[in-house]
Amino acid sequence: MEVKSRHHLRSDAVSALEDALADHLGVEPEGDAYERVEFEDTDWEVVLIDGEPQVAYFDEEPFLTVRGANAYDPDKRVVTVDAGAVSFVSDGADVMRPGITEATDDIEPDDLVIIAEESHGKVLAIGRARVPGEDMVGDEGKVVDSLHHVGDELFEFTG
Repeated sequence: MEVKSRHHLRSDAVSALEDALADHLGVEPEGDAYERVEFEDTDWEVVLIDGEPQVAYFDEEPFLTVRGANAYDPDKRVVTVDAGAVSFVSDGADVMRPGITEATDDIEPDDLVIIAEESHGKVLAIGRARVPGEDMVGDEGKVVDSLHHVGDELFEFTG
């Protein structure tokens, strides 16, 4: 991914970003330098916190990247998948009900969510919910659209 522009965020933009992450995910990022990066051939926009790509904008909404979610361990908007779903989710597949073991109750349709594996809690992907959290566990149907996953271009970007 070729960088088109990068600039440091003003303090009011940093505050707004931190407030959004606290509200949506229950995390409080801490860093000395916040830098927004835009790319040439993609709609990705990333915020580097102290040089690490920890936040991305998905449809203009700031949310943790896979790396950011693994660094901050959010407790809101989390969908947990079983071992059988790990390889599919890690390859960018959408998440199906049979692979989900639990989901937090704060999830509403169209919310951005974190997809983690159950045995170690490692975050595998970021997605967009199709149904509320209480309706995610079940026998059939696609319930989360994958947007960003381990190994994709955004994950591989190092700042």
